[in-house]
Formats: sequence, C-alpha cells, structure tokens
Amino acid sequence: MSGEIVLVFSSNVFLFAYLPAVLLLYYICPRRGRNLLLFAVSLVFYGWGEPVYLALMLFTIALNYAGGLMIDSRRRSGKSAKTVLTVTIVLNLALLGFFKYTGFIMDSLKALVPALSSLSVPEIALPIGISFYIFQSMSYTIDVYRSDAPVQRDPVGFGTYVAMFPQLIAGPIVKYKDVAEQLSCRRESVEKFASGIRIFIVGLAKKLLLANQMGLLWENLSVSGGTLSAWVGMLAYTLQIYFDFSGYSDMAIGLGRMLGLEFLKNFDYPYISRSITEFWRRWHISLSTWFKEYVYIPLGGNRRGLKRQLLNIFIVWALTGLWHGASWNFVLWGLYYGLWLTLEKVFLLKRLEKLPSAIRCIMVLLVVSVGWMLFYFVDTGELFAFMGRLFNGAAEDVYSLNMILAYLPTLVLAAFAATPAGKCVYHKLDGTVVQPLFCTLGLGMLLLLCTAALASQSYNPFIYFRF
Repeated sequence: MSGEIVLVFSSNVFLFAYLPAVLLLYYICPRRGRNLLLFAVSLVFYGWGEPVYLALMLFTIALNYAGGLMIDSRRRSGKSAKTVLTVTIVLNLALLGFFKYTGFIMDSLKALVPALSSLSVPEIALPIGISFYIFQSMSYTIDVYRSDAPVQRDPVGFGTYVAMFPQLIAGPIVKYKDVAEQLSCRRESVEKFASGIRIFIVGLAKKLLLANQMGLLWENLSVSGGTLSAWVGMLAYTLQIYFDFSGYSDMAIGLGRMLGLEFLKNFDYPYISRSITEFWRRWHISLSTWFKEYVYIPLGGNRRGLKRQLLNIFIVWALTGLWHGASWNFVLWGLYYGLWLTLEKVFLLKRLEKLPSAIRCIMVLLVVSVGWMLFYFVDTGELFAFMGRLFNGAAEDVYSLNMILAYLPTLVLAAFAATPAGKCVYHKLDGTVVQPLFCTLGLGMLLLLCTAALASQSYNPFIYFRF
C-alpha cells in the first residue's frame, strides 16, 4: 500500500467534514441523481489517499460493466458467453496479481533459482482495497453468467455498486444480486437512518476504544516480557483484529443504512464458536461466502467424494491465505485452517461434540489465537521466538507486568464485548421504558468517548487496509 493518507472512518476528517457533507448533499439531491452523487463522492473518498489508482478502479468498473453486457448479449442471442466470462476473470486476476503478487513471485523465484538472485524486484505499491473491489466486481460477471443477477445497463449504477465508499476499502464484499434492487429503488427512512447511526457508533467504539487499546498492549508485549506477557499479548492481538475488522464492518453497515442500503452481516460473535467450522461461518462471513460460492462449489464442493472434498478444502484455504497477503506466512495460515477443517471433517468434529461447550470454545479460541500469530508474523524467526515464549516459563519484567495491570480492565471489557452477553441483556429490556433511555445515554457516552479518543490517540491503524 502506498504511503498516502487514507480517509478512514475513524478519523476527524471523515467524521466531522466528509460524512456530514456527503449526507447533506445526498438528502438534498433529487432521488434520480443520488446514484451519481454517491458514485462521485465515493471516487473522492478513494482518491483522497491514492488518486493515482482511481484510473485502476475506473478500468475495473469499465471492464466488468462491459463484460456483463457482453455476457447478457451473447446469452440472449443463444451463443455461449463462457469465453467472455473467462476473459474478464483472467483480466481481473491479472490486475490483482500484478499489484499484489509480483514481488512475492519474484522473491520466491529468486529463492528457488540461485541464478536469479541478482535480479532486482520491482517495488509495486498495493492499492488499498483492491482485493475487495476486484472480488466484488468478479462476483457480478459470474452471477450475470449464471443468471443469478440481472445485468446492469446503467454505468453509473454499476460504478456506484463497485465504488460505494461505505464498503469500498475493507468490505464487506457485497454481491451485486444482494443490492441490485436497492441500487434502483431504495427507500430511505428516519428509522433506517437512526439504526444506521446506532450501528456506526458501536462500530466506531469497537475500533477506537477497544481495538486500538488492544493493539497498543500487543505491540508492547509482542517484543518483550516472559511467558505471561506472551499469552496476554496473544489474547490482546486476538481481540484487536476482531474489534478492528468487525468495528469497520459495523461502520460500513451503519453508513449503508444512513444511505438507505442494507449490507449483510459480516461478523457474528466468532469467538464463541465451538468448532473451527463454526468459527468460519461467523468470521468475515462475506469472504467465506465468496470463496464457497465461486471457488469451493465450482471445484465440486462435497459432491465428488470425501477425498475430493478434502482437496477442495485445501485449495480454497491456500487461496484464502494468499488473498490476505503476498507472503508465505499467509499461505501457511490458510493451510493451517485447511488442516484443522479437514481434521474436523474426517473425525474431530464428532469427538468434539461430546465435550462440554465451554471446553470446546476454549479449544477453538486457542487454535484461532495461534493462527493469528501465523497471520501477524511475516518473519518465521520472529514467529518461532514468540511461540517459544509461550512455553519457556520465562519470568516477567516490571515493565511488562505494569503494562498488563494497566490494560487489565480494558482487556476484561474487550473479552466481555466479544460475546453476545451484552446484547442479550439489551434485548431483555425490549418493550420497557428503560431501553430507549439506556440506548440513548449509552450511545451518547460512547460517542463522547470516541471523540475524546480521536483527540488524544495517535495510534489508529487498520489491519485490513493492507489486503
């Protein structure tokens, strides 16, 4: 990714300048012009940090828009559209491959072929969100080919779908068939707008009040301390990546509702899962669904016997790892989950079902937390050094102990917030006079705390921007 400033949801510029201006323009704009306005402000949003890559996004939009029209035209005339689909998929993947994997492929070749060791590897900046919007564009042409989605003849409507700023940079990956009708005849309402604000504030709080704090704790404990620090640090990163990504997804869903759009849920309390299979039904749901619909099922899914099914699982998870990053640690991370899912499919799941739910949740959380270490550490030496700290029984230094004690209340709060316990309490208040007051005061307090955090925090990364 380039070093330009990215316009993120959890920033003062977005919250107090861009978003109010967009909402004002959107609601004073005549309904027939709202897609054009949304397309234009989305291009501004993307071009804010990387104007040079606006041409790449517009080319992707034009490619898949034309591909959809050609597929529909050939199908209507009784001709095969498979060649058109193949060409659009190849071109989409070629774009993604060039920007994301050129350096990785060249480095791997240099490691395998000594004669190429002197070859210089070009530095190609990764456009933000390219993995998301290319996968989204591909789903459109594939669904049109399958007759699962109507062709979009309005270039502005299609451009709005691909470039829509709420989910442009980090998802959720929205399939065209899920929003086709909304693009042409959505209806905004006060109730939908209010619910969008609520969801957005909750997502903002997840990011600023929990994810960032867990990230600071992880950064300190990942490089120093003993065994206790390693375990607490690993838990902190496990919580950081969840609140970081699910918070951004919540903000995207909330922004969509403010604009009259409904996006599907992307996270469903994954850390309460009782199996790895269940975990991946709850984590980054839009990506898991994408790979299932467009890779796993076309490969044969579970229809060609157990051996082929297991092979399909490994293929899908190797590709899932590569999607996340052009580095071998991501491939290992994908294969790690491919292995666990295979073990569950073959024999482990039936045995796990005999255990108490609490033990199963703890086991899954341990597997997932170790997986996040594969995800985080690009350097295998650093990975093994950290994993060694988990089991070597090393004593703690005073600094690490003070860090753990200072962040312990936030750590406990984050662990609680990663479960549906708070949501259950809130829903028990349904129909009572207390609930509206509780909701209003709670959201107001969260917004004030988030505003204070924005004013005082300099640490505000976003993990999934690099994908």
